[in-house]
Amino acid sequence: MEGGKIAITPAPDWASTAEMLPVPDDAQGLIFVRRQDVIMRLTDEGQLNHISQVFRILQPQALQAGNVAITWNPASGQPQVHSLKIRRGSRVIDVLDQASFEILRREDQLEQAKLDGMLTAVLQVPDLRVGDDLEISYTTPMHDPTLRETSHGMLFLADSTPSGRFRLQLSWEEGQEPLIRPSEDIAPLVTREEGRLQLALDNPPTIVPPKDAPPRFAWTRIIEFSDFSDWPAVSRRFHELFERASALSPDSPLREEAAYIAEAHPDDRLAQAQAALELAQQQVRYIYIGLNGGNFTPATAEETWSRRYGDCKGKTAMLLGLLDALGIEAEAVLVNNGTTTDGLDTRLPNPGHFDHVLVRARIDGEEYWLDGTLPAVAEGGREPFFPYDWVLPLSAAGSDLEERAFSPFALPQEMQVLEIDARAGFDAPARKVLTTIARGLPALQQHVTFSSATADQLETGIRSKLAGSETWDSVEEIDYRFDRDTGASVLTISGTGPVEWDDEGGGAYDLVLPGGGFNPPPRRQRGSGDSSDAPFWNKPSYTCYVTTVRLPEDTDPDNWRFNSQFDTIIFGRAYYRAMEKREEDRTIRMLRGSRVEMREVDGKSAARDNERLADFDNSKAVISYDPNAFFEPWTGARKVPATWEIDWTSRDVPCLAADLLDDT
Repeated sequence: MEGGKIAITPAPDWASTAEMLPVPDDAQGLIFVRRQDVIMRLTDEGQLNHISQVFRILQPQALQAGNVAITWNPASGQPQVHSLKIRRGSRVIDVLDQASFEILRREDQLEQAKLDGMLTAVLQVPDLRVGDDLEISYTTPMHDPTLRETSHGMLFLADSTPSGRFRLQLSWEEGQEPLIRPSEDIAPLVTREEGRLQLALDNPPTIVPPKDAPPRFAWTRIIEFSDFSDWPAVSRRFHELFERASALSPDSPLREEAAYIAEAHPDDRLAQAQAALELAQQQVRYIYIGLNGGNFTPATAEETWSRRYGDCKGKTAMLLGLLDALGIEAEAVLVNNGTTTDGLDTRLPNPGHFDHVLVRARIDGEEYWLDGTLPAVAEGGREPFFPYDWVLPLSAAGSDLEERAFSPFALPQEMQVLEIDARAGFDAPARKVLTTIARGLPALQQHVTFSSATADQLETGIRSKLAGSETWDSVEEIDYRFDRDTGASVLTISGTGPVEWDDEGGGAYDLVLPGGGFNPPPRRQRGSGDSSDAPFWNKPSYTCYVTTVRLPEDTDPDNWRFNSQFDTIIFGRAYYRAMEKREEDRTIRMLRGSRVEMREVDGKSAARDNERLADFDNSKAVISYDPNAFFEPWTGARKVPATWEIDWTSRDVPCLAADLLDDT
């Protein structure tokens, strides 16, 4: 296969290079870049990526740059190496006369169930020394087998580079000029000539994005290009791929599966959709397939089913085919699971901004999101399992980007519910029941880990890890379950363990309740040299910690107190703590919750909240006993459920102030 070999050729005519920058006497860093030319060439067959650079080795640590590696997709074509030389004073040493590339095929991501078919050519430059200039020039094909001549992508220069000369260039054959959009910071520096666009920088300064700004403000030193006229054009093109891949033949085995599903769930479209989803989730193993153009092209529904493995594209095609056979309206939707898409609406249409596809079905007038790559406990729901900023539905007419507006988490993503039964006294171990509740990706990760073990293996593993630790003397019972209704992974551990009472003397004791306090949030401000008016950004989160203490039997509840409660919002995040003493069952209850209410906070609001920081209650939650003091009940104390009084996986847990819960 030609694409599996390296060719040694002269540089192409269109690949010009900059003049080399002299190395200053006081050059610092590991290397000095005398020139670096990165050229993206657009042709009627696809894209070519040309890299040509010469850099001075300044430090011994930089000698590892002699480990040359070129990676490419053989389905796109054959890479070409133009030069690999050492310049040592007046001498020019042609490395290719002494060494040759070795071609490796290493599926480095097999453990992550990924097959991409990429090849890597490696060569160790012999006798490379400090003070040498290393020159390398090569061109790799980037012809996407699916989109072929339809170009899309970007060129970029890192925010922090070595010192030296850098040039980014986009060039094209006649008739191949794409839409082009430089990022705002470099737009005035970009030059245009016939058939090309270029950014040239010497010793580019380090860019520091505005502190704590939303991710879109880090979009710098980037040149976008695309042959797609708009996002609906992307939608139409990819809809065609999934329409073909999801089509079922009249005698398809998947039609039989659809018939079984319809028979098992007559007149219940939602149950049918869920059964189709479970078929894709449970009966088809996930393996990413990037071979032979599979990066964008989905395997057919029937192929995915017959081989019983597939990636998000194949599973989506299979699910679309099943739903169509069931008469359920559905569409594929492109999303991004790996990175944020904040600011995507300001960028050129480019399918590379998405790394995942799932299904959105319409049942009884409502939308349901179905992801065939997730474990079967992740059922279809009115909202995607993971939150997204922007998504692109695929349709024959072409759909535009859809923004999914931010809303605070409706349920805590991280919870800890702890009962401490200290009735035996201050000096005795307490009985403890600890329940941890996780949602989102951590919940699925925990489920996959725990469900792969037997109950005995799980219990033995956790007991051996915890028993005899600082927290647990003994572990008596372990229970694990996954609550599908709320997407919660729930682990409960029961046993005995020490309680860290602080002996204050005279029979008085204090106890700091786990998870009861907050560190004060950092000030939201930027340096005097930063004139950015970018808002401040909060990563969405929602946590809740609950502790109930059964008081020692030989104490009077009137001699017990707790320190403080609070309910505030600062920098767009809610901070809430409620504590209550119940004499009738001799308990003190604590609940502490925090949730991001606003993902972005403007500068004016941040400045106002900076002035409030001095009043922020960063105290730990402390309960105190003094046999010689009588403590009046708190006025206006909030009602706090004990750990055993409600189901903490339910949708109405009181982890925040009532007014915030009413809004979600």
